[in-house]
Amino acid sequence: MKAALVKAAGQGPEYGDFPDPVAGRGEVMVKVTAAALSHVTRSRATGTHYSSEGQFPLIPGIDGTGLLDNGRRVYFFMPSTPLGGFAERVVLPASHCIDLPRDLDDVTAAAIAIPGISSWGALLERAALKRGETVLINGATGAAGRLAVRIARHLGAKKVIATGRNRAVLDSLRADAVIALGEDDDLLEKAFQAQFAQGVDVVIDYLWGRTARLALIAAARVSPEGVPVRYISIGSAGGQELDLPGAVLRSSSIEIKGSGLGSIAPKRFRDALVALMKAAPQLRLAIPTHAVPLREVASAWAAPEDGRRIVFIPGAPGI
Repeated sequence: MKAALVKAAGQGPEYGDFPDPVAGRGEVMVKVTAAALSHVTRSRATGTHYSSEGQFPLIPGIDGTGLLDNGRRVYFFMPSTPLGGFAERVVLPASHCIDLPRDLDDVTAAAIAIPGISSWGALLERAALKRGETVLINGATGAAGRLAVRIARHLGAKKVIATGRNRAVLDSLRADAVIALGEDDDLLEKAFQAQFAQGVDVVIDYLWGRTARLALIAAARVSPEGVPVRYISIGSAGGQELDLPGAVLRSSSIEIKGSGLGSIAPKRFRDALVALMKAAPQLRLAIPTHAVPLREVASAWAAPEDGRRIVFIPGAPGI
């Protein structure tokens, strides 16, 4: 079969031939129709993600959409290395397939799954969000953050606060309050304090680094005493490291957790994906996408980001 192949850590994928997979006991064969290039897919393929197995050559792609032999449309996730979604076919356990709603197209489903589950799983499984609580989304102007605003509201948040650098995008999110992430630390900490003083129950953080530090310090200083702030780290777009004074944790009831691959039990993770896919048409969850024939994987992989999620289409003719 045709597939994208990464032959060594740090290399981009090449379009080529790979042996046809064979389904074993308890497995199914999926004819892939769409597979998105997410940040986690890229970093796992290059060996920089914490969940990377270091096995090469491999086919990138931790998820996608496709057809089973009986014609069922499914979303699939986490095939075993070296197989991946950037191929004409993939084999994986039947439990790693989820039926797609009739009114959710393949490209949209492939594009929203990873960014959508990042907040859905974090809010329900890691933060145990309760209806009527306040949620602050740090880094809400990216694809995952924009979906998180709508998902938090759907899951019961009474108030949603969004942060980000792009003011135009912030204003389009329909959040209850926004914080522009400027360069002045004092002004940004005061902006965080204004929100935490009113009570913030959950923070889901896509940035980490500098803004997480300022948010945590602000929360420790002004949050209502004895009321826990559940701080969930999802991504690190703002920096891999966090220099945090220990007094922030000793002087407050802040709870810090992470949410990502491995932090949620497999069955709970699958249940969250099922719920996300069922809700997606109702919530009209979507992000800008760019459908690309899989044969153009090398050039698309190397192209600068333009705000659209690349979705590879196996079998589509090249341009």
